[in-house]
Amino acid sequence: MKQFIIGALLFASSLLVNAQTFNVATYNLRNDNPSDVGNMWVDRKAYVAKLIVYHDFDFFGTQEALPSQLEDMVTLLPAYEYYGEGRDGHNQGEHSAIFYKKDKYRVLEKGDFWLSATPDVPSKSWDAPCCNRICTWVKLEEKASGKSFYVFSAHYDYEKDFARNESSKLVLSKLKEIAGDAPAIFVGDLNGDMRTSWCRIIHESGILRDTYYDVKAPYANNSSYNAWGKKVDKLDQLDNNIISSGDILDHIYFTKHFKAETWGMLTDTYSLGDNVAKFPSDHFPVVVKARWVE
Repeated sequence: MKQFIIGALLFASSLLVNAQTFNVATYNLRNDNPSDVGNMWVDRKAYVAKLIVYHDFDFFGTQEALPSQLEDMVTLLPAYEYYGEGRDGHNQGEHSAIFYKKDKYRVLEKGDFWLSATPDVPSKSWDAPCCNRICTWVKLEEKASGKSFYVFSAHYDYEKDFARNESSKLVLSKLKEIAGDAPAIFVGDLNGDMRTSWCRIIHESGILRDTYYDVKAPYANNSSYNAWGKKVDKLDQLDNNIISSGDILDHIYFTKHFKAETWGMLTDTYSLGDNVAKFPSDHFPVVVKARWVE
């Protein structure tokens, strides 16, 4: 009986420890685009899924995926579920969906808002001419610990600085409105590196901070946008924390409740038997291993 009790305590303790740490990622999956000859979704989708499973993402935000791609992800990733609305309306167009391990987390609340002056309806970002832009959020509960937190995932405009600056202001405002002072994480493709005004708005807000600066040796060997190998720029890092060349467009931000232990850009490749290294997406995913601190 004594050995049984000790074993049960050790098991319970291991569950609690595992619940205190997690791997969070952001991944622009690249939409299923017929122009991507040589990197078609039908070929690369299995390798996207393998990457996610091997690197053991607990939850992650996505960008650009179309409804059919999300269906493929559900099939290829049976351990995960997701939530996300389409940026053009109900299940229409690209998504900024959030995936999570269904055995580890449950969704308590969920929602979406558009990165625009009219955030409650599908709409373009201020002066941006291209597309509707959306931010998806969920409130997750860790089943083992009972702790809950919010995750937000977004994809910013790629043309207009004003739209991106206003998007950051809106994200901060909505985060306070939805999450209050609760633990929260914001991930996404912000179409700009940490030196841009819209990224500084978030990092210097006193609400969220860029996890890149949490770690002594961030693993960032390239721009996070690879353009299928056309743009793989080596980064020149000073003091491990200042980037002087190359753009990290994909970011993970934490509130004070979390601390990043590692920060890495995953440059995994695949081959279709032709001895040519291909990337699963035109963006590299960014993953952070993190722990609770409050």
